[in-house]
Amino acid sequence: MPEAIESTKVNNKPMNFKGKDFIQLADFSKEEILHMLDVAVELKSLQKQGKPHPYLSGKVLGMIFEKSSTRTRVSFEVGMLQLGGHAIFLSSKDIQLGRGESIHDTAKVLSRYVDGIMIRTFGHETVEELAEHASIPVINGLTDLQHPTQVLADLLTILEHKGKLEGVKMCYIGDGYNNMPHSLLEGAVKVGMDISIASPAGYLPDGNITEQAIEAAKQTGVSVTITHDPVEAIKDADVVITDVWTSMGMEAETEQRLKAFASYQVNEELCKHAKDDYIFLHCLPAHRGEEVTAEVIDGSHSVVFDEAENRLHAQKAILKLLLD
Repeated sequence: MPEAIESTKVNNKPMNFKGKDFIQLADFSKEEILHMLDVAVELKSLQKQGKPHPYLSGKVLGMIFEKSSTRTRVSFEVGMLQLGGHAIFLSSKDIQLGRGESIHDTAKVLSRYVDGIMIRTFGHETVEELAEHASIPVINGLTDLQHPTQVLADLLTILEHKGKLEGVKMCYIGDGYNNMPHSLLEGAVKVGMDISIASPAGYLPDGNITEQAIEAAKQTGVSVTITHDPVEAIKDADVVITDVWTSMGMEAETEQRLKAFASYQVNEELCKHAKDDYIFLHCLPAHRGEEVTAEVIDGSHSVVFDEAENRLHAQKAILKLLLD
């Protein structure tokens, strides 16, 4: 067993994450998010050095998937294994939740069997209800409204490549009413990053999340810009981010969305307005030729595979802090 990772102290009081839920980044303070990143950096270092770190020996994570996934499933399973624990894959087709059992009953039963629950689903209210009735930590692996585990990995990637978070400008271009920009808004303003989002009319971020982010930004002195103009949004950006134009479950809107987002493609011409040393992020999977060109996502500014790897390390930090 490696030496225990020390808790960051604020006002001489150690932070305590044990037993908490991880539903959205807005639930955590700047200091707590930075501590998660510190733990992720330490766990990544241990893994790269080949040093065992079985902090969760004997612990079991139940993973509920109502939405399919590559990165979420593999990173959480591998993360639990590297931490000395186990993960159980629970497809909605295999458990009674998918056949009409209530979320209340599912939460109560799983709380008797496993030490934590990760759920990847459609409605955000499903995660909130599960957390309300479970007596063990619940982790939001993704909903239509939020994707906090991905954004924690994004912040880790930005920290690694830029050496800091405060004062860095993040730009998101594309579908604003999407789980990624919502969690990016919450995460960026908490850690002192300026953020700009460019989306067409009818696709701006959720109003409540935007208002809360603007209020939080006042505390950290950063700016929040919501615009229809991608050139305005990307100007002098340190970090450029996009996502697919048609998310899972919205396939019927594909043609409509292709037309609406046609002028919001992240390409080399648009990226000329970013800083010369900008980095490009995408949570993947990507549709080359739609939301981003191959020249950008496969180019020298792209760090999408570092970002994908960091899902593993960021989620291990969440698991250790909540379950250890």
